[in-house]
Amino acid sequence: MSNRQHQYAARLVWDGNAGQGTASYQNYRRDYHLELAGKPDLSGSADPLFRGSPDRYNPEDLMLAAVSACHMLSYLALCARHGISVLAYEDEARATLALLPNGAGRFEEFVLHPRVRIADCADAAMALDLHDAAHQQCFIANSCSAPIRHQPIIETA
Repeated sequence: MSNRQHQYAARLVWDGNAGQGTASYQNYRRDYHLELAGKPDLSGSADPLFRGSPDRYNPEDLMLAAVSACHMLSYLALCARHGISVLAYEDEARATLALLPNGAGRFEEFVLHPRVRIADCADAAMALDLHDAAHQQCFIANSCSAPIRHQPIIETA
């Protein structure tokens, strides 16, 4: 198999100049919008803990969403390839961010709680096992240094 690369591009525009730029830490907004060709803009900000707008997505939200969505998409593809009919999938994903004394921070872990409903109870063991394979194939998980755990629940119709 050849090593193929795919390129992605995004344009980030800061919307937070309240008149004097960043002349004062307290007086600028952390708001921005993200533009990706052919897709709706995404409005973002910092987490409210860091003076951001609570009604906008923050980078931490997006990181957790990316981890959860990538796992789900990898999992659904594997189920389809193994003949397992997934009827519903939900995830109550959680992440822990540690703030460091120097002002930096890092995610310490991600925990996914996928609840999957499948059509045939005979597929339950395989459906459970495929979460491990999905984790191994997930592009986002393969790019993260923080551990990602999953605690799936498999239900049958």
